[in-house]
Amino acid sequence: MRKSKTTHFMSAVLILFFSTVFIILTGRYMYIQATGEIDGISLEEFAKEKRTSSYTINSERGKIYDNNGMTLAYDMPVYKMYAIVREEYSENLDKPKHVVDPKKTAEALAPILEVEESVILERIEEGIESDRFQVEFGKAGNQISQQDKEQIEKLNLPGINFQEDSLRNYPNGTFASHIIGFARNEEKELEDGTIIEEITGIAGIENEMNELLKGKDGYISYQRDKYNDRLLNPNEIITEPEDGDDVYLTIDQKIQTLVEDVLSQVEEEYNPERMTAVVMNPKTGEVLAMGNRPSYNPNNPANVENWYNDVISTPFEPGSTVKIFTWAAAIEEGVYNGEEGYKTGSYQVNEQISPIHDHNGGKGWGTISYDEGFSRSSNVAAAKLAWEKIGTEKYFDYLQAFDLDEKSDIDLPGEVAGEILYNWPLEKITTSFGQGSTMTPMQQIKAVSAIANKGKMVQPYVIEKIVDSTTGEIIEEKSPNIVGQPISEDTANHVLALMESVVVGEHGTGKKFKLEDYTTGGKTGTAEIPNPNGGGYLTGRNNYIFSFLGAAPIDDPQLVMYVSVKQPKLENYEVGSDPVSFIYRNVMENSLHYLDINPDKEQENESTVFEIPEIMEKDTSQVVHQFAENDLNVTVIGEGEKIVKANVKEGDTVIPHERIILVTDKPTMPNVIGWSIRDVLQLADLTNLKLETFGNGYVISQNIKEGAAIKENDYVAIELIPPGEETSGENDEDEAGNIEDMENNSND
Repeated sequence: MRKSKTTHFMSAVLILFFSTVFIILTGRYMYIQATGEIDGISLEEFAKEKRTSSYTINSERGKIYDNNGMTLAYDMPVYKMYAIVREEYSENLDKPKHVVDPKKTAEALAPILEVEESVILERIEEGIESDRFQVEFGKAGNQISQQDKEQIEKLNLPGINFQEDSLRNYPNGTFASHIIGFARNEEKELEDGTIIEEITGIAGIENEMNELLKGKDGYISYQRDKYNDRLLNPNEIITEPEDGDDVYLTIDQKIQTLVEDVLSQVEEEYNPERMTAVVMNPKTGEVLAMGNRPSYNPNNPANVENWYNDVISTPFEPGSTVKIFTWAAAIEEGVYNGEEGYKTGSYQVNEQISPIHDHNGGKGWGTISYDEGFSRSSNVAAAKLAWEKIGTEKYFDYLQAFDLDEKSDIDLPGEVAGEILYNWPLEKITTSFGQGSTMTPMQQIKAVSAIANKGKMVQPYVIEKIVDSTTGEIIEEKSPNIVGQPISEDTANHVLALMESVVVGEHGTGKKFKLEDYTTGGKTGTAEIPNPNGGGYLTGRNNYIFSFLGAAPIDDPQLVMYVSVKQPKLENYEVGSDPVSFIYRNVMENSLHYLDINPDKEQENESTVFEIPEIMEKDTSQVVHQFAENDLNVTVIGEGEKIVKANVKEGDTVIPHERIILVTDKPTMPNVIGWSIRDVLQLADLTNLKLETFGNGYVISQNIKEGAAIKENDYVAIELIPPGEETSGENDEDEAGNIEDMENNSND
């Protein structure tokens, strides 16, 4: 009886417990059925989410073009490979859609993807063991080219699939890389936490115009089964992507190619630390070409030596190219008399200020005119103009008027302005010839546009227009913008004439920059490099930044160009203007022809180019007379009656100023003072002299006196000094520039 009561009691408890649980579960079920929610989460939405696939539809990044419509940057289709490894995906199918034989699959894929078989095999086997639906292959399976994709598809490997992706491509490699920049795939987290990859601009135009170029991605969603296949009624939703806008640059592919080619040649031959070159239309401000060395390939921006676009981002002491603006200021201010004489060599304002020295060691050239001082690149002339004629405060006003104290505001990222050091009297003087203060090539190019454009300074730019990639409609287009007029048209013309004298004048430092078919002018510069360890400037003939700022045709310049070469490795017979002039001549001459600018030296060339006739064994006086009639530069070796040797032969063509050496049958030693090392080497070869040189550059002394008879194997010794320091102006083809005595002329 007692047992029965206990049993009944426990049964009642259990019935009550299970009834309570049943009521709770039933109530919960009825609540869920009625509301469709669990803990505030909609079951319908949850189910949709679980059986709905959502993908981003990538927009196509806008293209970058040159001014003629040549593609410089575009999105290239690439593919991501993945493998389906779950066997049940192929149930009831005639052909399997999963990886059937992992080893065979790995063996087939490895040589195409250029990886070890184990890399592929391990990923597949790991996915199978983990009961995953599909696997990817990391770096080995990403960015697969169209060609490799098609090759893999021909293998008919079950389970291997591809997803289309994009990779930014630059078809011209290093071409204008510091302007175009580069973009790369980077991960981005969306608001919902989803991680996607998108192409993002990192440098150059890709970075500057990133928001316009990248466009807006689209979106697609659809309902699927557990194998990711669409349902018959997938409720598909599509938001179309908006492709990015296209950017057209002012860069001209032909001119930019010229710049790239010659920079590469000079880089190969001279191995300089740095090089820059920029070409601009001074009438409009359009930058037609811009190059730097070292450069990089934006398709593979790894181990890059120089990320900086030195043309706009690396200010340095420019040297004598600044004298263009010093003379312009003096002329505009009405205080310049080009024929006025002044004493060269050194100049000291007072005992408290260190003296200024001309670049030939302070020797100077006696009393010369200010016009000649420009041709010879006299530091003393620049200093006297700034201190005595213009006045340092007024001179600073002109520096500001030329915008040399601020950025050029070119439409490129990363521009850095130089700094005008103008606190102390010595700094105010040295700025006049380009020492102490710093500037970028672009600041100087902008300033010189005023000289080349009748006094009107234009804004430099590289973005020509922005175009809607879908409709072709021009969204924005730039036009020339005059941003100042620091000088008058008369002053600009006067300065252009002075610039021409640097190239064609008797004492000009830029004779090597002469063009064949066009008149040109400019200003050479040889800037000292501050010692990175402190204590003044670097020394040695290679430790300079050699430069040239020029324009052509000189009467109405259509192009202006700046070139700089830092610390080239020069041979003893070479000078700093050799690599700089090689770049300038090749780019400027060919660019003007390409632009169909009419040559303005055509008639001059017809009359000055001279073809050498037969001269061997001919009468000396007759040959000399014939050459003199054609204004040729002839040096006769000896007083013999016949010509027995020469550095030219029948059929050669020569131009004025090109030295012709004629050896007679009675050779005597000529005066070789002022000769270049090349000319002396030719003389030694023609006369079989044994030559020993001391120093480099141009001859300042010789051990055999002029007129002394010379015989084969005679010993001749010559002493040379760097170009621009020679006392004779006869062959002053280059400027040593700003090589002042550092103890007396320090800017520290």
